[in-house]
Amino acid sequence: MRIIQLLPTLGFGDAIGNDALALANAIKEFGYETKIIAEAVDARHPKGTATDLCSGYPELFPDDIILYHMSTGTRLNYELEKLNGRKMLIYHNITPPHFFNDYNPSAAVNAQTGLNGLKHLAGKVEYCMADSEFNKRDLIAAGFDCPIDVRPILISFDDYKKTPDQKVLDRMKDGYTNILFVGRIAPNKKQENVIASFCWYKKHINPKSRLILAGSSLNMESYCDRLKNYVSALELEDVIFTGHIPFSELLAYYASADVFLCMSEHEGFCVPLVEAMFFELPIIALNSCAVPDTLGGCGLLTDRADPVEIALLIDRVVTDSELRSKVIEGQRKRLKDFSYENIKVTFRQILEKFISEGK
Repeated sequence: MRIIQLLPTLGFGDAIGNDALALANAIKEFGYETKIIAEAVDARHPKGTATDLCSGYPELFPDDIILYHMSTGTRLNYELEKLNGRKMLIYHNITPPHFFNDYNPSAAVNAQTGLNGLKHLAGKVEYCMADSEFNKRDLIAAGFDCPIDVRPILISFDDYKKTPDQKVLDRMKDGYTNILFVGRIAPNKKQENVIASFCWYKKHINPKSRLILAGSSLNMESYCDRLKNYVSALELEDVIFTGHIPFSELLAYYASADVFLCMSEHEGFCVPLVEAMFFELPIIALNSCAVPDTLGGCGLLTDRADPVEIALLIDRVVTDSELRSKVIEGQRKRLKDFSYENIKVTFRQILEKFISEGK
């Protein structure tokens, strides 16, 4: 018996790719033979990390277990059922197409294709893992009636202990209050609401402040241009769009930030929230999608993306040391739930239950 992870793309540095790599290490620790198969493998991965499908599927056997990472529209959604082996779906969520209609019609089509594929897969797998309760509800709504367990993304926190980029640290630690959001530039993440809140904070409360939007705008260039035009129209200074950056620079932005501000309207898990917890960075976030699941009662949730209210919250968490300490302590406790060992144990329990039920 082998445990095969199957996914459309093994990206480099993205949450799903990192999850697959972390699971592969855990599976090896459990004593099982394992491999990763993907339609596309980022060339930055070391040779042998995964097998691509350019020349077709490798031989699969009836006693193999396939862990299929589902997150997009792909032919794999329709080929999975034809493959040998028992199937378990790992669902990372699909952003609703309407977010992309005005910026990238092909991305909207891909998202809709993914949602169609998700419905197709209902009844064709024996078991599901969902990153969050939010994702579990999505699976049920799509027609899945098999057992579904919640298993958060497996994060190797040792990566965050690496040395941050010193030039970025020196540039950012200049007495300014730094407000950070990390995530790809995408309409569902509502960076315009982050900008609006920062504008009110900077112009009415703290002129010595800056906003850092850390993330790639690949395939969402028109949305990124619209955000930059919005910044210009507001005559707003000190807004940084980092674009795709090395990991060491991302670590430096986290290390130099004062507040993590998330106004996203659609997330299946949102790894940057956990990263902010790790860096003891107070979180202010919109109470939407999987965000409250991931926060689990910590951070500061708001039900409205009102820029005045958000700006006042930023001011409170920056200036009120008692509140700041309470927020950080709550996040520190929540972070323990996402420890590598805790999530690895959860994964092992689910996996071995699935294995035993097939004997």
